[in-house]
Amino acid sequence: MHKTLLSVIGLSLLLTGCSNDEVGDVSLGMFTTKDIKLNVLSDPKVPGVTCHVASVEANLSLSDPSDSSISCRQTGEITQQMLTDIDRSESGEVVFKKSKSIFFKTMKIRRIFDAKNQTLLYLSYSTKETSGSYKHSLSTVPLWGTKAYVKSGGSETAE
Repeated sequence: MHKTLLSVIGLSLLLTGCSNDEVGDVSLGMFTTKDIKLNVLSDPKVPGVTCHVASVEANLSLSDPSDSSISCRQTGEITQQMLTDIDRSESGEVVFKKSKSIFFKTMKIRRIFDAKNQTLLYLSYSTKETSGSYKHSLSTVPLWGTKAYVKSGGSETAE
């Protein structure tokens, strides 16, 4: 039993250090095993959008805290063609997910398109209730000034 637990902890520590999208790691103090990890994510269908996600990871725990924060910005061109390839339903689509526990807790980032306001919404959320709440964070990327922006009069794009 103890060997199995040590193996699981060792494997989780090994996998924690393997992330190639990590751009920062902030220790929460000398007497804690928790760190704030900063990860970068480029939207696979809208590569002109880059998101930075901050989340707490507990190195010696089988479950990370559910809190996370997300900030997304336009970092490149966004075109109408990119938007034709995305899910336009009200629930959007998952663009990133990361396991936060061996007990089926996952952090997901979902992209939702608000056509009326010409804005991409990126929602970061935990799939497991913690302290009576599903932790979540929202960031938006307005399309104003991009080739993807559609004027309200119905013309294709704004230049």
